[in-house]
Amino acid sequence: MKQRILFFTGLMVLAFSVPAWAHFQMVYTPESAVQKTASDLNLKLVFTHPFGAGHTMDMGAPQDFFVVAQKGEDGRKKRTDLMGYLKPITWTSLTNSGKAYEATVPKKIVRSMGDYVFCLVPEPYYEGEEDIYIQQITKMVMNVSGLPGNWAEPAGLKAEILPLDKPYGLWTGNVFRGIVTSNGKAVPGADIEVEYMNHAPDMKKNKFEKRANVRKIPNDAFETMTIKADGRGMFTFGIPKAGWWGFCALGVGPDKLYKGKEMSQDAVIWVQAHDM
Repeated sequence: MKQRILFFTGLMVLAFSVPAWAHFQMVYTPESAVQKTASDLNLKLVFTHPFGAGHTMDMGAPQDFFVVAQKGEDGRKKRTDLMGYLKPITWTSLTNSGKAYEATVPKKIVRSMGDYVFCLVPEPYYEGEEDIYIQQITKMVMNVSGLPGNWAEPAGLKAEILPLDKPYGLWTGNVFRGIVTSNGKAVPGADIEVEYMNHAPDMKKNKFEKRANVRKIPNDAFETMTIKADGRGMFTFGIPKAGWWGFCALGVGPDKLYKGKEMSQDAVIWVQAHDM
Protein backbone atom coordinates (compact mmCIF):
# COMPACT_ATOMS: atom_id res chain seq x y z
CA MET A 1 0.00 0.00 0.00
CA LYS A 2 2.81 2.42 0.89
CA GLN A 3 4.45 1.81 -2.51
CA ARG A 4 1.18 2.52 -4.32
CA ILE A 5 0.74 5.79 -2.42
CA LEU A 6 4.27 6.85 -3.35
CA PHE A 7 3.63 5.87 -6.97
CA PHE A 8 0.46 7.94 -7.30
CA THR A 9 2.06 10.83 -5.44
CA GLY A 10 4.83 10.79 -8.02
CA LEU A 11 2.28 10.86 -10.82
CA MET A 12 0.57 13.88 -9.28
CA VAL A 13 3.88 15.75 -8.95
CA LEU A 14 4.70 14.95 -12.56
CA ALA A 15 1.29 16.11 -13.76
CA PHE A 16 1.54 19.45 -12.01
CA SER A 17 5.14 19.98 -13.13
CA VAL A 18 4.25 19.78 -16.83
CA PRO A 19 3.78 23.27 -18.29
CA ALA A 20 0.14 24.01 -19.16
CA TRP A 21 1.04 26.29 -22.04
CA ALA A 22 3.27 25.66 -25.01
CA HIS A 23 6.31 27.65 -26.06
CA PHE A 24 6.07 29.16 -29.55
CA GLN A 25 8.74 30.89 -31.57
CA MET A 26 7.21 33.81 -33.43
CA VAL A 27 8.28 35.45 -36.69
CA TYR A 28 5.66 38.17 -36.86
CA THR A 29 4.52 40.94 -39.16
CA PRO A 30 0.95 42.30 -39.12
CA GLU A 31 -0.04 41.20 -42.63
CA SER A 32 1.11 38.11 -44.52
CA ALA A 33 -0.48 39.21 -47.82
CA VAL A 34 0.05 42.73 -49.16
CA GLN A 35 -0.73 44.30 -52.51
CA LYS A 36 2.64 46.01 -52.69
CA THR A 37 5.61 46.74 -50.45
CA ALA A 38 5.37 50.42 -49.56
CA SER A 39 8.27 50.54 -47.13
CA ASP A 40 10.87 48.43 -45.35
CA LEU A 41 9.42 45.33 -43.71
CA ASN A 42 9.56 45.10 -39.91
CA LEU A 43 9.59 41.63 -38.33
CA LYS A 44 9.51 40.65 -34.65
CA LEU A 45 11.22 37.45 -33.47
CA VAL A 46 9.85 36.50 -30.06
CA PHE A 47 9.86 33.24 -28.06
CA THR A 48 6.69 33.34 -26.01
CA HIS A 49 3.23 31.94 -25.22
CA PRO A 50 1.02 33.58 -27.85
CA PHE A 51 -2.49 32.66 -26.71
CA GLY A 52 -2.27 34.17 -23.26
CA ALA A 53 0.51 36.64 -24.13
CA GLY A 54 2.21 34.97 -21.19
CA HIS A 55 5.79 34.36 -20.17
CA THR A 56 8.36 35.47 -22.77
CA MET A 57 11.62 33.53 -22.81
CA ASP A 58 15.02 35.14 -23.43
CA MET A 59 16.26 34.44 -26.95
CA GLY A 60 19.92 33.90 -27.69
CA ALA A 61 21.51 35.15 -30.89
CA PRO A 62 19.85 33.30 -33.83
CA GLN A 63 21.97 30.74 -35.65
CA ASP A 64 20.46 31.58 -39.03
CA PHE A 65 17.80 33.90 -40.46
CA PHE A 66 17.04 34.14 -44.16
CA VAL A 67 14.29 34.54 -46.75
CA VAL A 68 13.69 32.39 -49.82
CA ALA A 69 11.94 33.81 -52.90
CA GLN A 70 11.52 32.78 -56.51
CA LYS A 71 13.76 34.79 -58.81
CA GLY A 72 12.19 36.40 -61.84
CA GLU A 73 10.55 34.60 -64.74
CA ASP A 74 12.92 31.63 -64.63
CA GLY A 75 11.29 30.53 -61.37
CA ARG A 76 14.58 29.81 -59.65
CA LYS A 77 14.69 30.32 -55.92
CA LYS A 78 16.80 33.05 -54.38
CA ARG A 79 18.00 32.87 -50.78
CA THR A 80 18.88 36.12 -49.03
CA ASP A 81 20.76 36.15 -45.71
CA LEU A 82 19.03 38.43 -43.19
CA MET A 83 21.37 37.98 -40.21
CA GLY A 84 22.85 41.44 -40.73
CA TYR A 85 19.44 43.06 -40.26
CA LEU A 86 18.80 41.60 -36.81
CA LYS A 87 18.69 43.90 -33.78
CA PRO A 88 18.18 42.90 -30.11
CA ILE A 89 15.03 44.24 -28.45
CA THR A 90 13.13 43.69 -25.21
CA TRP A 91 9.65 42.24 -25.68
CA THR A 92 7.00 42.77 -23.01
CA SER A 93 4.24 40.23 -22.44
CA LEU A 94 1.38 40.53 -19.97
CA THR A 95 3.51 38.89 -17.26
CA ASN A 96 7.18 39.75 -17.91
CA SER A 97 9.77 41.03 -20.37
CA GLY A 98 12.29 38.97 -22.32
CA LYS A 99 15.11 39.28 -24.83
CA ALA A 100 13.93 39.16 -28.43
CA TYR A 101 14.95 40.39 -31.88
CA GLU A 102 13.59 42.50 -34.67
CA ALA A 103 14.62 42.78 -38.30
CA THR A 104 14.02 45.72 -40.61
CA VAL A 105 14.22 44.14 -44.05
CA PRO A 106 14.91 46.67 -46.83
CA LYS A 107 12.08 47.23 -49.30
CA LYS A 108 14.31 46.20 -52.19
CA ILE A 109 14.46 42.61 -50.87
CA VAL A 110 10.66 42.14 -50.75
CA ARG A 111 9.39 44.45 -53.49
CA SER A 112 8.90 41.91 -56.33
CA MET A 113 5.64 40.03 -56.81
CA GLY A 114 5.41 36.56 -55.30
CA ASP A 115 6.13 34.60 -52.13
CA TYR A 116 8.75 35.22 -49.46
CA VAL A 117 9.46 32.35 -47.05
CA PHE A 118 11.13 33.72 -43.91
CA CYS A 119 13.10 31.07 -42.01
CA LEU A 120 14.55 31.33 -38.51
CA VAL A 121 16.93 28.87 -36.86
CA PRO A 122 17.12 30.12 -33.26
CA GLU A 123 19.74 29.36 -30.65
CA PRO A 124 18.41 26.42 -28.57
CA TYR A 125 16.67 27.60 -25.40
CA TYR A 126 17.37 25.85 -22.10
CA GLU A 127 14.15 24.96 -20.28
CA GLY A 128 15.24 24.52 -16.67
CA GLU A 129 12.01 22.96 -15.39
CA GLU A 130 12.37 20.06 -17.83
CA ASP A 131 16.21 20.12 -18.03
CA ILE A 132 16.09 20.09 -21.83
CA TYR A 133 16.86 22.41 -24.73
CA ILE A 134 14.19 23.55 -27.18
CA GLN A 135 14.96 24.69 -30.71
CA GLN A 136 11.96 25.78 -32.75
CA ILE A 137 12.90 26.15 -36.42
CA THR A 138 10.28 28.56 -37.69
CA LYS A 139 8.75 29.62 -41.02
CA MET A 140 6.43 32.47 -41.97
CA VAL A 141 5.32 32.98 -45.57
CA MET A 142 4.50 36.43 -46.92
CA ASN A 143 3.05 37.26 -50.34
CA VAL A 144 3.22 40.41 -52.45
CA SER A 145 0.52 41.21 -55.04
CA GLY A 146 -1.25 37.82 -54.92
CA LEU A 147 1.07 36.11 -57.40
CA PRO A 148 1.70 32.61 -55.99
CA GLY A 149 5.22 31.29 -55.89
CA ASN A 150 7.25 28.91 -53.74
CA TRP A 151 4.97 28.77 -50.68
CA ALA A 152 4.70 24.96 -50.83
CA GLU A 153 8.35 24.20 -51.56
CA PRO A 154 10.81 23.03 -48.89
CA ALA A 155 13.29 25.58 -47.60
CA GLY A 156 15.88 22.94 -46.72
CA LEU A 157 15.39 23.14 -42.95
CA LYS A 158 16.24 20.24 -40.63
CA ALA A 159 12.73 20.32 -39.18
CA GLU A 160 10.04 21.79 -41.41
CA ILE A 161 6.28 21.88 -42.01
CA LEU A 162 5.45 21.92 -45.73
CA PRO A 163 2.11 23.69 -46.26
CA LEU A 164 -0.49 22.14 -48.55
CA ASP A 165 -2.63 25.30 -48.43
CA LYS A 166 -1.43 28.86 -48.93
CA PRO A 167 -0.47 30.06 -45.43
CA TYR A 168 -1.39 33.64 -46.38
CA GLY A 169 -4.59 32.91 -48.37
CA LEU A 170 -6.95 31.43 -45.80
CA TRP A 171 -10.52 32.47 -45.01
CA THR A 172 -11.98 31.80 -41.58
CA GLY A 173 -13.56 28.36 -41.85
CA ASN A 174 -10.97 27.01 -44.30
CA VAL A 175 -8.70 24.16 -43.30
CA PHE A 176 -4.93 24.33 -43.14
CA ARG A 177 -3.01 21.20 -44.11
CA GLY A 178 0.67 20.48 -43.82
CA ILE A 179 3.26 17.72 -43.96
CA VAL A 180 5.77 17.40 -41.12
CA THR A 181 9.31 16.63 -42.29
CA SER A 182 12.70 15.86 -40.79
CA ASN A 183 15.66 16.37 -43.12
CA GLY A 184 13.17 16.37 -45.99
CA LYS A 185 11.44 13.09 -45.03
CA ALA A 186 7.87 12.87 -43.74
CA VAL A 187 7.38 12.13 -40.03
CA PRO A 188 4.44 9.75 -39.49
CA GLY A 189 2.36 10.29 -36.36
CA ALA A 190 4.05 13.56 -35.36
CA ASP A 191 2.49 15.49 -32.47
CA ILE A 192 1.55 19.04 -33.46
CA GLU A 193 0.64 21.76 -30.99
CA VAL A 194 -1.63 24.56 -32.22
CA GLU A 195 -2.09 28.00 -30.67
CA TYR A 196 -3.95 31.15 -31.61
CA MET A 197 -2.33 34.57 -31.16
CA ASN A 198 -4.97 35.99 -28.84
CA HIS A 199 -3.35 39.38 -28.16
CA ALA A 200 -2.19 41.65 -30.98
CA PRO A 201 1.50 42.62 -30.94
CA ASP A 202 2.23 46.35 -30.73
CA MET A 203 4.98 46.82 -33.32
CA LYS A 204 6.07 50.24 -32.05
CA LYS A 205 6.15 49.46 -28.32
CA ASN A 206 7.43 45.85 -28.65
CA LYS A 207 4.70 44.39 -26.47
CA PHE A 208 1.46 42.46 -26.53
CA GLU A 209 -1.67 44.61 -26.31
CA LYS A 210 -3.90 43.79 -23.38
CA ARG A 211 -7.37 43.53 -24.84
CA ALA A 212 -10.61 43.04 -22.96
CA ASN A 213 -12.40 41.23 -25.80
CA VAL A 214 -9.97 38.33 -26.21
CA ARG A 215 -11.36 34.84 -26.61
CA LYS A 216 -12.05 33.04 -23.30
CA ILE A 217 -11.45 29.31 -22.93
CA PRO A 218 -13.36 26.64 -20.96
CA ASN A 219 -10.12 25.15 -19.60
CA ASP A 220 -6.40 24.91 -20.41
CA ALA A 221 -6.92 22.14 -22.99
CA PHE A 222 -8.28 24.76 -25.38
CA GLU A 223 -5.27 27.06 -25.10
CA THR A 224 -2.74 24.70 -26.62
CA MET A 225 -4.52 22.20 -28.85
CA THR A 226 -2.76 19.01 -29.94
CA ILE A 227 -3.34 17.11 -33.16
CA LYS A 228 -1.50 14.20 -34.77
CA ALA A 229 -0.11 13.72 -38.24
CA ASP A 230 -1.22 10.61 -40.09
CA GLY A 231 0.97 7.84 -41.46
CA ARG A 232 2.17 10.14 -44.25
CA GLY A 233 3.13 12.95 -41.88
CA MET A 234 0.11 15.02 -42.96
CA PHE A 235 -2.27 16.92 -40.69
CA THR A 236 -5.43 18.98 -41.18
CA PHE A 237 -6.78 21.76 -38.96
CA GLY A 238 -9.99 23.78 -39.37
CA ILE A 239 -9.48 27.54 -38.85
CA PRO A 240 -12.29 28.78 -36.53
CA LYS A 241 -11.23 32.40 -36.11
CA ALA A 242 -9.47 35.14 -38.07
CA GLY A 243 -5.91 35.99 -37.08
CA TRP A 244 -2.55 34.28 -36.71
CA TRP A 245 -2.27 30.56 -35.91
CA GLY A 246 0.94 28.74 -34.95
CA PHE A 247 1.63 25.05 -35.63
CA CYS A 248 4.52 23.34 -33.84
CA ALA A 249 5.58 19.76 -34.63
CA LEU A 250 7.33 18.55 -31.49
CA GLY A 251 10.75 16.91 -31.48
CA VAL A 252 10.73 15.95 -35.16
CA GLY A 253 14.19 17.27 -36.05
CA PRO A 254 17.21 14.96 -36.35
CA ASP A 255 19.26 16.71 -33.64
CA LYS A 256 18.39 15.22 -30.25
CA LEU A 257 21.25 16.55 -28.06
CA TYR A 258 22.72 19.98 -27.37
CA LYS A 259 25.54 20.68 -24.94
CA GLY A 260 25.18 17.16 -23.58
CA LYS A 261 21.47 17.49 -22.79
CA GLU A 262 18.31 16.31 -24.49
CA MET A 263 16.94 18.68 -27.12
CA SER A 264 13.51 18.94 -28.71
CA GLN A 265 14.07 20.22 -32.26
CA ASP A 266 10.66 21.41 -33.38
CA ALA A 267 9.20 22.63 -36.68
CA VAL A 268 6.98 25.73 -36.53
CA ILE A 269 4.91 27.49 -39.18
CA TRP A 270 2.59 30.50 -38.81
CA VAL A 271 -0.50 31.04 -40.96
CA GLN A 272 -2.98 33.92 -41.10
CA ALA A 273 -6.72 33.75 -41.76
CA HIS A 274 -9.16 36.54 -42.62
CA ASP A 275 -12.92 36.83 -42.27
CA MET A 276 -14.76 36.79 -45.57
